[in-house]
Amino acid sequence: MKLRILKSEVTNPWFNLATEDWIFQELDPNSHTLFLWRNAETVVIGRSQNPWVECKTDKMAEDDVYLARRQSGGGAVFHDLGNTNFTFLSPKDDYDQDANFTIIINALKKLGVEANLSGRNDMQVGDRKISGSAFKHSVDRSFHHGTLLVNADMQKLGDYLNPHPLKLKAKGIKSVRSRVANLVEFNDAINHEILSQAIIEAFCEYYDQEVSDTPVEELDEATLAKEPHLNKYYQQMADWNWRFGKTPEFSHHLETRFDWGLIDLHLDVKQAVIEEVVIFSDALNVELIEALKEALTGVKYNKEDIKTKLDALSAAQPEMVSQVDDFSAWLVGEIKS
Repeated sequence: MKLRILKSEVTNPWFNLATEDWIFQELDPNSHTLFLWRNAETVVIGRSQNPWVECKTDKMAEDDVYLARRQSGGGAVFHDLGNTNFTFLSPKDDYDQDANFTIIINALKKLGVEANLSGRNDMQVGDRKISGSAFKHSVDRSFHHGTLLVNADMQKLGDYLNPHPLKLKAKGIKSVRSRVANLVEFNDAINHEILSQAIIEAFCEYYDQEVSDTPVEELDEATLAKEPHLNKYYQQMADWNWRFGKTPEFSHHLETRFDWGLIDLHLDVKQAVIEEVVIFSDALNVELIEALKEALTGVKYNKEDIKTKLDALSAAQPEMVSQVDDFSAWLVGEIKS
């Protein structure tokens, strides 16, 4: 069977996840395809996860860390240039999940690292996790991708993946943290290029083909211009509505007290839009509370849109400007994106 090997020169996660979608949807399902890539600093969440629950979206924005949502399930992970990511695409009738793990384990063995499969999704060295995987299947093709920790910044993993202590009741999948290790702890000579070459060799050996007979196709940003469907997937991955708008329904409860009254605020959020607002308050101005509820209903759950809508309310209702501005400064400070 034909083999195909793709390797990304781009570290933009939206490009790389778009390439995965392109591979899954449009490449020849009658070949075994290997795609190798890595991302700049990114939190990647699963398709059914809530970014506000999983990660510190405000700190990520300050530090220029990407947020990406993948098409497959699973938990939130932090990627940086110390991660090597692999993707396998195979015909469904010739798909062998164990074969993919065997290829990675054989590649690591070439580098003096003895890894083993742990459960259905993970690989370990000893009792420490060095790789996690996720899977997707369609009528005629099957897809398996995973991450190998090479020299990832474990401190930043904690910095961005620990969620804020917000009163968020979220529906969807929450991440479970595991005891992890970098591959450089077992062989300090390993880097992305060395590991990628070992995986390519193990891939060709498993399918009994010469490496020289399977040239590596290098992908870069110019590929977007040559492949319009790939560009379409890229635009989707980069879009706010995909990264935030696909968040499962959740509620956010906040409380504070101003000189003019108590605010007990409940926001019900669906697809990252505030659908229902309930405010309990002892404020004397009932019209203020109703105006705040009306202003927030239907607004995207992000601080820029909320501030814009409340600024408009202040301009339209000058007699309420002091209270609205108080409320706006507090709420915008609490919303984490």
